[in-house]
Amino acid sequence: MDDDTPDEVIAELKSRPIGVWGVAQIAAGTGLAVYAMWAGILQPGFRKVPLKLQVPYIPASRAQVQNVMTLLRGRQGGLVDLGSGDGRIVLEAHRRGFIPAVGYELNPWLVRLARFYAWRAGHHGKVSYRREDLWKVCHLRVVSVTLACNFLSLLQEKLEAELPDDALVVAGRFPLPDWKPCIIEGHGMDRAWAYSVQEQRQHTYIPALNSLEL
Repeated sequence: MDDDTPDEVIAELKSRPIGVWGVAQIAAGTGLAVYAMWAGILQPGFRKVPLKLQVPYIPASRAQVQNVMTLLRGRQGGLVDLGSGDGRIVLEAHRRGFIPAVGYELNPWLVRLARFYAWRAGHHGKVSYRREDLWKVCHLRVVSVTLACNFLSLLQEKLEAELPDDALVVAGRFPLPDWKPCIIEGHGMDRAWAYSVQEQRQHTYIPALNSLEL
């Protein structure tokens, strides 16, 4: 299976038509109407992120959500979604039995949109969307990540250090740059990658051990 580079995925994001509702969601997600208030509205944790690591909000497609759910088959318990956007992955995970299902999103507009979708779907109070610093999140054993590719290079170190061996990480749209996926589902911008934390630690440990023996 051929892998798309981050640049190719970004190019596809730019070329894909998103429709009127997609434009409305992006406008809400990026806060275009109140851009001058952007830094004041978002929490301090987001202001610490360099500008080059920030990306416009692009709603997850149905195919992307389905690919993530396919990779989560056989798992149970709680799920944390980092960069949860409008919350559709969290909502679908809850429908499939993940409890608790929690989304973390730095953009307050998207948190409000996610809560509205949960209310409209009849799941208000059953899922949780939080505007909190991603670096302070207490992870569970199933983690979904939909973040900028440059941000992932920083996040993967935190995940490897803090998650238990039996944890599963699923990245959507952009893969973790230095991790080797155990399963890949889908194509193009809808692709999702699954990573076993235990396997990743083994891949990290063995080269380090070999270097010590040289």
